[in-house]
Amino acid sequence: MLLSAVLEQEGHKVVTACDGEEAVAKAKSELPDLIIMDVVMPGLNGFQATRAITNDETTWHIPVILLTSKDMDSDRVWALRQGATAFLNKPVDHAALIELINTLG
Repeated sequence: MLLSAVLEQEGHKVVTACDGEEAVAKAKSELPDLIIMDVVMPGLNGFQATRAITNDETTWHIPVILLTSKDMDSDRVWALRQGATAFLNKPVDHAALIELINTLG
């Protein structure tokens, strides 16, 4: 919710999902400009949901930023192999996130 507030303050429209399945469904129905996805979620985790989104013909073009509390190189490599555009550690540096979003947009 904090990230939603930060992004809305920056003028972005935010659509949220509670789990990986909902994230994949909303990616297909809303076709957002960007997806920010947590790795740890119920159901499909962020890696699985990212793979589903980036392998789908209707959503493959949407950049995905994965967020995680883990700071392991193997997680970063795995995220990129699943199709993530970028990988940020939590707690998220809001200024760095906004800068990354502006770079991707």
